[in-house]
Amino acid sequence: MNTTLRSSSKTGLMGRETAGRRQPYLAVSRICPCRPLATLAAPPPASIPSHNAPKAASTPAQSPKLELSELTAVSPLDGRYGRLSGPLRTIFSEYGLIRYRVLVECRWLQQLSRIPEVTEVPPFSPEANKLLDRLCTLEGCSTEVAARVKQTEKTTNHDVKAVEYVLKEHFRSNPELAAVLEFTHFACTSEDINNLSHALMLKDAVHNHVLPTMDKVVSELGRLAKDFADVPMLSRTHGQTASPTTMGKEMAVFAYRLQRQRDQLAAVPYLGKMAGAVGNYNAHMSAYPEVDWQAVAQEFVPSLGLEFNPYVTQIEPHDYIAELFSAIIRFNNILIDFDRDVWGYISLGYFRQRTIAGEVGSSTMPHKVNPIDFENSEGNLGLANALMDHLINKLPISRWQRDLTDSTVLRNLGVGIGHALLAYASTLKGISKLQIDTARLAADLDNSWEVLAEPIQTVMRRYGVPEPYEKLKAFTRGQRVTQESMMTFVDGIEGLPELAKDQLKKLTPANYIGNAAEQAANLHHYLG
Repeated sequence: MNTTLRSSSKTGLMGRETAGRRQPYLAVSRICPCRPLATLAAPPPASIPSHNAPKAASTPAQSPKLELSELTAVSPLDGRYGRLSGPLRTIFSEYGLIRYRVLVECRWLQQLSRIPEVTEVPPFSPEANKLLDRLCTLEGCSTEVAARVKQTEKTTNHDVKAVEYVLKEHFRSNPELAAVLEFTHFACTSEDINNLSHALMLKDAVHNHVLPTMDKVVSELGRLAKDFADVPMLSRTHGQTASPTTMGKEMAVFAYRLQRQRDQLAAVPYLGKMAGAVGNYNAHMSAYPEVDWQAVAQEFVPSLGLEFNPYVTQIEPHDYIAELFSAIIRFNNILIDFDRDVWGYISLGYFRQRTIAGEVGSSTMPHKVNPIDFENSEGNLGLANALMDHLINKLPISRWQRDLTDSTVLRNLGVGIGHALLAYASTLKGISKLQIDTARLAADLDNSWEVLAEPIQTVMRRYGVPEPYEKLKAFTRGQRVTQESMMTFVDGIEGLPELAKDQLKKLTPANYIGNAAEQAANLHHYLG
């Protein structure tokens, strides 16, 4: 907390007049260091400009007004990465939100026309329904319609009310709709429209963009698992050489992990409400007490492809959004793990990257082919997770029946998803460049005969050889182990049958892979 020191005296410490001008009050912060009070009244050092010196301009220089484009956009999602995030513009942009609001308003009016007790809104003719249905499409609710809504909002200073007014303008062209204009937005609070719009936006984005792209990532990892199923690779635990595996099996681990999170994301329901100002159908029942309005809402919300939430306040509590983003974050965290592992494998030389004519790896080192795709993916996944984590923690919390802290936050639903999709695209691009270097993998294995200490001491245990672990520890730890020295050690094991020795001497780091190849080959049994 900042504390401002004040004095009512014109000659006091903070109120004295200097050169005909009152000195400004001093803001003292707990965070920023400040001068001791005893030095505040002392004359400023010569290096500090006097109060008579010309003051710097207090307002920033005027910048030229630039038309919004991918070159001038503040957000890289709409700028540098606009070509990749473009498909999300019809969903998460201001236009997208207006489009979904129009859809909900039109569908609600159609719902009212199907309620027998609401005689003032008789069933619509095919012509009237055709007009309403068209407004629910991209062609019918064009950017021109959305622009008219924004123009109207300048007067209403209320975005949802502006949608209502513009719809009424359209409805006047049809006699049936013109006769029931005031049933547009009937008994609705803004959140009845908004919560359903947000749910439809998220469902559209996840089902048509996020899940299909996740499926591509999982599919590509499945391909790597199959292609490299029997390519032996030295493992590393704690960064140290460990029992060998295969590259395919390690790819299979990631594919399976990602598939689980993808499936959990697909299972999250999209909840909605149409229950009025505080969730009790108060206004609905005051106008038509004979109608079971909760039953109407329970029919209407699923008709939009959403799941009805029976217990709400003014808002749908957003818990499902937290569940949705939590599943995406878990998927993203696993993908970060993958990106870092592949980055490491490239560093070790296990993978080479296919070069593309004209591309530059480093501005000064011509030889470099940097793993930029996996690095870009990791960076965007971090941004996506940070944004979605805030939404997870913020959205389920609302004071009493409603506060507005969620309103501006909900306008950023697509930002985290946009960065996630950028990351998935980067990972896929990086995978497409990978070329395995089996010779480098083989050389690494052949230089790590110490990893056979594990199977040798395990076989020694089987045959009752005393202190097998300790013997292998003394032989291998901190020592340079070669094929020759390892075979000599095996020959010298007392109490070990010759047949067991022969079997151990057939082991190499390259064939000591357990069932890694089989695990990789059988991955398809576990993927959807």
